[in-house]
Amino acid sequence: MGIEVKFFASMRDLIGDDCEVDGEILKAESIKNVDDIWNYCAHGKERPANVLIAVNMDYVDARTLVKEGDEVAFFPPVTGG
Repeated sequence: MGIEVKFFASMRDLIGDDCEVDGEILKAESIKNVDDIWNYCAHGKERPANVLIAVNMDYVDARTLVKEGDEVAFFPPVTGG
């Protein structure tokens, strides 16, 4: 079990496919929070300032702690009219 990471819309265009961070990688890479998840999955690409982040379907900020079994999602701001 690890952390499932999903990218939507322009975030998928920027990063590519979704990412799975398994338990061994969590420990080996010292992944503690959402920002660490981005850095691992984005392979050095900068996180856009306006990206929205959810952990287990709740909006969070990049400092939010993560644990095995979490689902993390990154997506662009939603607009409508």
